[in-house]
Amino acid sequence: MEKQRVLITVKTYPTLSRKYGETVCTAGVRKDGTWVRIYPVPFRRLDEKEQYSKFDWVECRLQRNTVDVRPETYRPVDQHELVPVGKMDTSHNWSERRDLLLKKSRVYDNLEELIAGAKANQISLAVFKPARILDFVVEEDERDWDINKVREMREASRQHELFEDNTWRETFKVIPKLPYKFSYRFEDASGKKSEQQILDWEIGALYWKCLSRANGDERTAVAKVRQKYMDEFLKKDLHLFLGTTQQWHQVAPNPWVIIGVLPIPHKKQLGLF
Repeated sequence: MEKQRVLITVKTYPTLSRKYGETVCTAGVRKDGTWVRIYPVPFRRLDEKEQYSKFDWVECRLQRNTVDVRPETYRPVDQHELVPVGKMDTSHNWSERRDLLLKKSRVYDNLEELIAGAKANQISLAVFKPARILDFVVEEDERDWDINKVREMREASRQHELFEDNTWRETFKVIPKLPYKFSYRFEDASGKKSEQQILDWEIGALYWKCLSRANGDERTAVAKVRQKYMDEFLKKDLHLFLGTTQQWHQVAPNPWVIIGVLPIPHKKQLGLF
């Protein structure tokens, strides 16, 4: 089985799984512009040299994840192969990222087309261009993880795996749960309005960073997050990375959520003379 080269474009905030423990949904684009979801990945349990960032290239063997019907979902044959082997930078006004993500990979602007594609199980990952961002929505959420899920996860983690380095089990702590849900409300090219939650790791990391700088003042932290996602990002040519959730992929009226943002700079217009 040959290794596949994937540009990591999506890393969601960690969630808890009874079966897999704390996991991260990772997704990216191959060199031909096709999407792949790599799941499950116990990201924070990887060695430091194995951890990857957005827009890192990784090379690994992938096999279809048969417990997930979504067509782009694969699982790593060996999670330790998820090692960065290069970086796609933003030189020349993001030319490489534009070529791969906005040209080779299809950009959608119609939600109904994506919803129909999910129901037909033809697509579960996409680049989307909203016609207009209407609002950035903040809602309070449960402040702690489900205690039953945490207990089951910890019980499973005590079962050491043979032939594996199990030292992480002694010190591993579950990541704090975000106390807020962040969403964009937007309109597509046909005028259809939608509100979708943003599950990107970066928005969670931004909240905790802002909270620390605000000395624990949540209102100030939330305001700083809003400033980034509305005031700053809306000055850019904003595209969204969308994905469907496994549970609602083919059954929800709209199974799509925002799993990443791409606030790409506008192209500079050259003068006529």
